[in-house]
Amino acid sequence: MNDRSKQNPRPRVTETSAGGFVLNQDGSHRVALIGRESRGRRTDWCVPKGHPEGNETLEQAAIREVFEETGLVVEIITPLGDITYEFSAGRNIIVKTVHHFLMRQIGGDLTVENDPNHEAVEAAWFDLEGLDKVLSHENERRMARAAIEWVERN
Repeated sequence: MNDRSKQNPRPRVTETSAGGFVLNQDGSHRVALIGRESRGRRTDWCVPKGHPEGNETLEQAAIREVFEETGLVVEIITPLGDITYEFSAGRNIIVKTVHHFLMRQIGGDLTVENDPNHEAVEAAWFDLEGLDKVLSHENERRMARAAIEWVERN
């Protein structure tokens, strides 16, 4: 680290998101994922998630975000855990914690048409067992393994 970076440390900003894995209501053990366009113009598959608004709980935020990004009406089955990671955004270091839930579809149809920020460019169902090959981020692959373990136990 040079002397200048010691004198002017980059501000650290904390962010929180909630979302997770939605099981199809047909009992097939398929989950809904959204595709986001990466800087390299490829589709990165990830779980729907976003920031709580106002006084929302993490659970309320997860349910709302899933609906906005996928069109699915869901209920939470169980918390799966959370991941924390850091990344740079402008002059800031963002320290982000994402709370993951296992959820069940209880209505709606899979679509990205109502995503208010148009972050999701695609949505699709994927077999739970194959998520290791589909998900773009290792942290989410780890959460997928927790979802698989829960389904196997129950």
